[in-house]
Amino acid sequence: MAETNRTEKATPKKRRDERKKGNSFQSKDVISIVVLLLGFYAIRRMGGFIAKQTEQQFVSLMSRAIRNPGLSIPLCVEIFGDMVKAYMLSAMPIVLTCMTAGVLVTGIQTRFLVSGELIKFKGNRISLIAGIKRMVSLRSTVQLLKSMLEIAVIIWVITTGVRDMLPVVPDILSVDIGTSLAFMMNRTTAMVYKICLFFVAVAVMDFGYQRYEYEQKLMMTKQEIKDEYKQMEGDPLIRSRIRERQRKLSLNRMIQQVPEADVVVRNPTHYAVALKYRAEEDAAPLVVAKGQDSLARRILDVAEKNGVLIAENKPLAQSLYRNVDVNEYIPEEFFRPVAEILAWVYRQRKERRRA
Repeated sequence: MAETNRTEKATPKKRRDERKKGNSFQSKDVISIVVLLLGFYAIRRMGGFIAKQTEQQFVSLMSRAIRNPGLSIPLCVEIFGDMVKAYMLSAMPIVLTCMTAGVLVTGIQTRFLVSGELIKFKGNRISLIAGIKRMVSLRSTVQLLKSMLEIAVIIWVITTGVRDMLPVVPDILSVDIGTSLAFMMNRTTAMVYKICLFFVAVAVMDFGYQRYEYEQKLMMTKQEIKDEYKQMEGDPLIRSRIRERQRKLSLNRMIQQVPEADVVVRNPTHYAVALKYRAEEDAAPLVVAKGQDSLARRILDVAEKNGVLIAENKPLAQSLYRNVDVNEYIPEEFFRPVAEILAWVYRQRKERRRA
């Protein structure tokens, strides 16, 4: 049921997680055809060089056979060394070309993914049941049908090529060996090109199928997307608790600033705004705390306990509460009424000192 409900495209996080596991998209047929084409091209380009190396090796062996009727261990070692050298000179450029092509094409498809997960031991790889499931899977069936089709096409191309050459076999026997080899090479090249053309078509279809299959494997259910979102963003309940805790901490810090205020403007119990002004430090009076209803009463209680003067001004208290945030200076429009209240505060302080 979970598989049939996979209706959502994979999220970026799911794709990143799959890459960490070593799961990435690639078409092996694309790799094979590129390696085949470049390898055959390298052989065609280096055919003359390879033939020359082979000729030189043959001449060298014949010369040694004439000069040395008997074989000795040093001579055998020398002959073997020359053969290895000739092989390296002839084959290594082709081998390196094929290896480089395979690595580059694989890297381009996988974006040069390197993951240690693929080489880790996994029990399901040696499990008989898991092996049977892989054998009867849709992927295995498609691979089997594709392989059978490829073999059938290769056999057909070779059979038709050989059949077309049979009528000219007598003519080949009547010409020199160079002409015969050139003719055989051209016919063989034509067969290889036909096979490569077929494999290119197969590789294009396999690329599309592998991309489709890879995307299908990454498909997610709506529940999986929700779970992933919870993991990334946190559970809503936990987030609400964190926000509530942050709100409480913010309120506590605000209440702790009330004793530093010069005055609290109230209305008379619904709103309370605590103001502080230090002429040598502040450009304007600063709102250090504000609250409504229960929070307003709490601010008033703390102000009374700490001897902070309280001024009742209904319109000013409401306006300051709505227009100025905590730890912000009041706008210029409130300078005059606030200045009057602060003047009253300073007079009250002087009278207290005299008393």
